[in-house]
Amino acid sequence: MSPKLPPSRLAGLPTSPLAHLAIDFVGSFPDPLVRLDPPLPEIAFLGRSNVGKSSLLNALVGKRGLARVSGTPGKTTLLNVFRMPSLYLIDLPGYGYAKASLANRAGYSRLIRGVLAKRSLAGVVWLLDIRHPPSNDDLAYGTLLAERGIPVLVALTKSDKVGRGTRQERVRELARNLGIPDSQFELTSSTTGMGIAELGESVLAAASTEL
Repeated sequence: MSPKLPPSRLAGLPTSPLAHLAIDFVGSFPDPLVRLDPPLPEIAFLGRSNVGKSSLLNALVGKRGLARVSGTPGKTTLLNVFRMPSLYLIDLPGYGYAKASLANRAGYSRLIRGVLAKRSLAGVVWLLDIRHPPSNDDLAYGTLLAERGIPVLVALTKSDKVGRGTRQERVRELARNLGIPDSQFELTSSTTGMGIAELGESVLAAASTEL
């Protein structure tokens, strides 16, 4: 039986509406087309291996160790699925890890592309580090997302590490480079809680359009 995690909050940080909901770890799967039962809207989380995805997921749902539930060795090429009352969160493997073997990197790519190309997703939360320009991998996944027409919200991680005066400038620059409207960007920080509540509201809104 998969572990059930009760509602909880990370002390001292702003909370998203997802933090008030119960969540189950469904499992880790190698098949991008794994059937999830019952059918619910699915939100996928996409990002580079060092972008801070685990920390953001933990902050988003208010569970400090959530993203490590499936973090045992040998499962890094799998998609990790969490069920909430009205939606699934699909945590995709991080891409672009330079120290991974060619075989593992190919496995990450096949799984990620399989999910993005073949699953019916309600939306994708695409994590990008605000401090860095898009990598070649970022640009390739951006092209795939555009081709599929999947609703995308770009969560700019580590935004607390950039001065207030340059944050919006970075948003405009990234929006221009990626061809995504700046209204689809959210400044976030898992350290300070910046943008976490707004991101949670956006996730719920995306899921509700599929009900």
